[in-house]
Amino acid sequence: MKLALFGGLYSNYLALQEAIRDACERGADAIYCLGDLGAFGPHPDRVFPLLQDNDVHCVQGNYDDSIGNELDDCQCGYTDPQDNYFAQISYDYTLANTSGDNKALLRQLPKEQRLEVDGLRVLLFHGSPRKTNEFLWESTTSTAFLDRLCDEHQADLIIGTHSGIHWERALSQGRRYINVGVLGRPENDGKTNVWYAFVRTGADAVSSVSDVPVDVDFIPVEYDYQRLATEMRDEALPDEFIETVLTGWWTTCLEILPSRERRAGWF
Repeated sequence: MKLALFGGLYSNYLALQEAIRDACERGADAIYCLGDLGAFGPHPDRVFPLLQDNDVHCVQGNYDDSIGNELDDCQCGYTDPQDNYFAQISYDYTLANTSGDNKALLRQLPKEQRLEVDGLRVLLFHGSPRKTNEFLWESTTSTAFLDRLCDEHQADLIIGTHSGIHWERALSQGRRYINVGVLGRPENDGKTNVWYAFVRTGADAVSSVSDVPVDVDFIPVEYDYQRLATEMRDEALPDEFIETVLTGWWTTCLEILPSRERRAGWF
C-alpha cells in the first residue's frame, strides 16, 4: 500500500491542491488528513471541496473540534500569552468564515482512525493517541514513551501531526512513529515549501530493513505562497503570519518549541 498523509492544513488550500496532485502522481492508494483543517490562513471553506472531491479521509484535530462546536478558543495547547494572542486572532477569523455546513462536518470527524494495512496495525491521530493537542517533539520525546503508546494502543505504526515539524523514529519490535509535518505553513527553516509524508508498506516498502515493512518519505510541496500571502493580506490577517509564509521563518508559536528546535530557527 501507498498512503499519503497530510498534517495541519491551516486553510492553505493552495498547498493542499499541490499535495493532492503530487500524491496521486506517486500512486497513492489512499490519502489521509490528520486534522486542523482551518487556522492561520485565509478562506477556510476552500479546503472542504478539495478534500471531498479527492476522497481524503480526515481525523479531528483540536481546531476542528473547536470550530465545529463553536468553542471559545482553538484548544491549541499554548502557554505563552503572545502565542495565545495570535492564536485567538486566527481562531476568531476561522470561526467567522467557516460555513455552518462545514462546521457540522468538523463535528462529525473521528478523533482517530485505525487501519489494517499489509498486516500492520496503523493508528492515525492528531497530537497523540492520549491527547488531541499534545505536542510530540523529536528532541524531547523518548523512544520508551513512544513504545509505550504502541503497547497501550495496540499499534505497530502510530502517525500524528500538531507540532508543525516532520520527523520519524524507529521503535522496538520494528514499530515506528511518524510525525507527518503540516501543509499549512513552512517548518521554521527559512524555506517556503511545506511537507507531507508518503508511507509505503508491504511489497511497496522496497527499502525497508526492519521486521515491519514500512518506508516513509517526507515530501516537500512547492505552491504559490505569494498568492497565499496576498490573500492573507486582503483578509487582514496578521503581518506576522504573512511574514512566515514569505520567509519560511516562524514569527509566532516560538514559545512551544524545545530548545533544540528553537535553535534551528531564525530567532
